Amino acid sequence: MSLSKKFVEISDVGMTFETAKGSFTALKNINLTIEQGEFITLIGHSGCGKSTLLNLIAGLTLPSTGHLICAGREIAGPGPDRGVVFQNHSLLPWLTCYANVYLAVERVFSASESKAQLKARTDAALALVSLSHAAQKRPNEISGGMKQRVGIARALAMEPRVLLMDEPFGALDALTRAHLQDELLAIVAKTQSTVVMVTHDVDEAVLLSDRIVMLSNGPAAVIGDILTVDLPRPRERLALAENPAYHQLRSSVLEFLYQKEKRPAA
Repeated sequence: MSLSKKFVEISDVGMTFETAKGSFTALKNINLTIEQGEFITLIGHSGCGKSTLLNLIAGLTLPSTGHLICAGREIAGPGPDRGVVFQNHSLLPWLTCYANVYLAVERVFSASESKAQLKARTDAALALVSLSHAAQKRPNEISGGMKQRVGIARALAMEPRVLLMDEPFGALDALTRAHLQDELLAIVAKTQSTVVMVTHDVDEAVLLSDRIVMLSNGPAAVIGDILTVDLPRPRERLALAENPAYHQLRSSVLEFLYQKEKRPAA
């Protein structure tokens, strides 16, 4: 993959929340640069601030200290340049798959494009995730995996500069999860999207990533290590199973999670 420039810059970011029990520092001194077209995964134990960091990049929360920049502009709130896919697909149940995607497209592009162009964008996004056949179905008529694909289509239809994903496959069964991972690999290869994804799954991180950002245990989590995944693309799941480099990368992540960053004793 050819990486062209710094795209997302996170500089000295800290995040402290005020709670009923006092201040809680979730993140401290986070420094990270993400290149355009790069696929980054954030991994670490529960409560280490992965989702907090993703929300900061999304602009859903603002940092207590430091600053974040996307495409040369400071992140001061949410915007269509950053599409978010959550573990909960967040589809509107009374709308069809088509209408759920069209709603996002209309919000972003209606001022500059005709209805025919908006329809074309919506159709193209559903086709990208292989859901053209389900366009007129409602969320209660499709599977969990299909709902997540609609969520991905909705985010991609807005042509975001960065695609942010918070454990999008975490609630799915193993086979559906594997299928969607493979689909995501194909979509990212086609769109050349910049992606930041939160995951608990080590195999998922190694399969998908260009770099794996490993966070220390919270509170006051920091970036403990960053692992470059130099496996060639396109990546084939079955071929990687026989690849010694894949297993070495997997072992490196597991070593960090379960030896360098052991949970405190109960």
